[in-house]
Amino acid sequence: MPLIQASNISKSFLAPKGKTVDAVNDVSLHVEQGEILGLLGPNGAGKTTFLRILGTLISPTSGECHLNGKCMAEDPESARRDIGFLSGNTKLYGRLTVREMMRYFGRLYQLDEPYIAQRTDELAQLLDMTEFVDRRCETLSTGQTQKASIARVILHDPKLLILDEPTLGLDIMTARTIMDFIDSARDRGHSIIFSTHYMTEAELLCDRIALMHKGCIMMTDTQEGIYSATGTSNLQAAFLSMVDEAAETSA
Repeated sequence: MPLIQASNISKSFLAPKGKTVDAVNDVSLHVEQGEILGLLGPNGAGKTTFLRILGTLISPTSGECHLNGKCMAEDPESARRDIGFLSGNTKLYGRLTVREMMRYFGRLYQLDEPYIAQRTDELAQLLDMTEFVDRRCETLSTGQTQKASIARVILHDPKLLILDEPTLGLDIMTARTIMDFIDSARDRGHSIIFSTHYMTEAELLCDRIALMHKGCIMMTDTQEGIYSATGTSNLQAAFLSMVDEAAETSA
């Protein structure tokens, strides 16, 4: 059984002048235990909306998501205990140090104080945060803030990590640290859905890749399967080939 199974997910929003916008259209995919699934697509493809549905932050217009075989809509609070969700809107409390922030969220998750302290030290090592873990969050650089944000969402050791553009805008050294952390999280048994604009990151990290365009999944497969199906040798060429084919079909 996959860790998470999304079936026929659609999401519509009411736009100005009474028009309806279909942000996600009949999307189905699954993620296995200990797998990194890359979700690739341009801005406006529906990636963030779909990830917010998987994270139980918004409800789909139609379709269902199951985590460990259980319908997430029936008990979203239980599902959230097994999910760590990082988005571009993830915020930290500026007046708290990173350690204090971790303690605060650990208490929200009803974790024991010794465990919170242990996990904070572990994540400080894994994410190279030891030099600033006792600094106030408002003093952190962009890269340090992103590391602290990732530490916050994985503090409770969730089975599923949903990472929406985790390296966007970061310098190459910070991005490498986060990439190494994602890779090691898979080795520790976490399942990861990893959204990115950077094709190279997906090629390096992902076990399977879902190509998303205009709210639809065009293909989900291994890199080799995608290259074989599209007659290409890299993800950028494969994605553009599929977009061009879809445009010709609809013309």
